[in-house]
Amino acid sequence: MFKAMDQNGKTIKSSDILKNEQLILVFYRGQWCPLCNKHLSHLQDHIEDFKKAGARLVAISPEIPVSVEKTINKTKAEYSILHDVDYKIMKEYGVDFVLPPKMVEKYKEYGIDLTVSNGNDDQTLPVPATYVIGKDGIVKYVQYDPDYKNRSNAEEILKHL
Repeated sequence: MFKAMDQNGKTIKSSDILKNEQLILVFYRGQWCPLCNKHLSHLQDHIEDFKKAGARLVAISPEIPVSVEKTINKTKAEYSILHDVDYKIMKEYGVDFVLPPKMVEKYKEYGIDLTVSNGNDDQTLPVPATYVIGKDGIVKYVQYDPDYKNRSNAEEILKHL
């Protein structure tokens, strides 16, 4: 179970969601990641399908609120996006990892500075992952792949709702 603040300043608690709905939990790396933006946009396109299936979508990122706003602008996300302060949620789900120094330098060559996006020097990111959690709190579906190019899709998520 977790609680965190969304882009609208609202405290989101997984326990509150699970009282009435299933939970689709998506971890993404950041607004600087084109694959993340494409994935989040794809999920936004199916938001009504998720609602009809009795589920609520929540995205989680290490990004600070100003970076989350950039994600929303790029993806048109209407669902809650949570800033995972101190990576508490990412750690609970086992998706957190520290970017190796060589990759930090490579990212900077591409104009990606996690210190700016995440508001700290930790260089921590999540493995892009999706969890579908039933109202009973039991995980019904997991898509987890260290290859950041592999993501869940709405059709697969809907099969598990």
